[in-house]
Amino acid sequence: MTRRLLPALFALALGSAALLMVMRVHAAGQTLLATTLMVITALALWTYTSARTQALRYLFPGIAAALVFVIFPMLYTIGIGFTNYSSRNLLEPERVRAYLLEERVPAAGSAHAFTLHATAGGVRLQLVAPDGARLASPPLPTAAGELPLTPASPDLGAALPLREVVQRLDLLRTLKLKTPTGAVLTLSSLREFTQQQPLYRAEADGALVDQVTGVRYRPDDREGFYTSAEGDRLQPGYRVNVGLRHYATIFSDGQFREPFVSVFLWTVSFSALTVLFSAALGMLLAVLLNWEALPFKGAYRLVLFLPYAVPGFISILVFKGLFNQNLGEINLILHGLFGIRPAWFSDPLLARAMLLIVNVWLGFPYMMVLCSGLIKSIPADLYEASAVAGAGPLVNFTRITLPLILKPLTPLLISAFAFNFNNFVLISLLTGGRPDQLDTDLPAGTTDILVSYTWRIAFGDSGQQFGLASAISTVIFLIVAAITLVQMRFTRVAADDNKR
Repeated sequence: MTRRLLPALFALALGSAALLMVMRVHAAGQTLLATTLMVITALALWTYTSARTQALRYLFPGIAAALVFVIFPMLYTIGIGFTNYSSRNLLEPERVRAYLLEERVPAAGSAHAFTLHATAGGVRLQLVAPDGARLASPPLPTAAGELPLTPASPDLGAALPLREVVQRLDLLRTLKLKTPTGAVLTLSSLREFTQQQPLYRAEADGALVDQVTGVRYRPDDREGFYTSAEGDRLQPGYRVNVGLRHYATIFSDGQFREPFVSVFLWTVSFSALTVLFSAALGMLLAVLLNWEALPFKGAYRLVLFLPYAVPGFISILVFKGLFNQNLGEINLILHGLFGIRPAWFSDPLLARAMLLIVNVWLGFPYMMVLCSGLIKSIPADLYEASAVAGAGPLVNFTRITLPLILKPLTPLLISAFAFNFNNFVLISLLTGGRPDQLDTDLPAGTTDILVSYTWRIAFGDSGQQFGLASAISTVIFLIVAAITLVQMRFTRVAADDNKR
């Protein structure tokens, strides 16, 4: 009986701990994460307590990891795409309102000039009120606190120099001085203590009134700011739902659509040309290395594979130095041979050509290895029959090699296309997306691909517009998902053909 109860008690304890964690996450304002954790907890309890889920118990850790590290970030990103979340709109409306109501400014006519005096009991403050009355504090404490002020005696002595004030500045900032009338004074400068008052006054309709200027600010739930009738905004703003506004901006706003379309077309061209050139070069080298009469094939294969063995970021940084306009070896050679120094990093066409050159260099060894393996799987009888018929190497390649390796290679080419579609590391390390396009609302580079363009919008020099960047990320996700579906379709077709 006890052995039967132990699993149930253990599950109850784990469920209670997980439920407590979910409640704390929800209390912290992370509702989506709390919901995800609750779903995982419910699935875990059902999986490991039900007698019908024996096989699922082995799969559940992977499912839970996918929910936390794949599904949750994806849903969170999609959700942010429907908000105005940015560096100016970080907080919830309640927190922004509380922040603004906590702002303080010196009250008019409350400035009290102060001096420090060394007395027998310690260092004391002497303040002079606007009406000329002198007030004194008890000896200063060593920590923060509230000190009552009393009428000052005339024998406080000479005032200490300003450097003594500066040395005690941290302590003075923490003091609250209470006058005989009940007013509380705090440090406002090196010379004055003042009474602080709230900058804004809350109205019953939700508006805030600036008590210094009298300007009225109303919450604008469309833009996420407290806005005056003249259009002035209070900072910080707050997060609001904007619906499909970001997607409308992407596809309908001309000033944004033009650079977006340009970046999208270059992304597709960059990915397609990289795959085309890498596959062509890798296939050519694989065919050459498959030539039986070629001496030192192993050494050639090793040398050609080295670009793939070296970490990519190291190769990219090396190429960045090689393409340097003034000191790079490539320009030194071109200048010595032809008297030219191409501006690889400032000319848009040359910058794109440089990206393709570097990316093909990084990608062709992988294609060479794939093609070599596929060529090895072709029966030698086909080449022998072709030789009997008098066919040459070109005919063998176009009639035998290429048709037999292209079909199984197609899904891998689609995978390579999807990878280069999101090849952020190359763009970031080599060009940073630059040179920039001109006359655009948001900074966009001529070598930016969609993922680097999104990064610049979210974290770079575009005001950290997380909502807009999330909407673009969602569009990229849909495009890559479509590419993946096509790849799966080709993979299935290839598998069916192989079965036949």
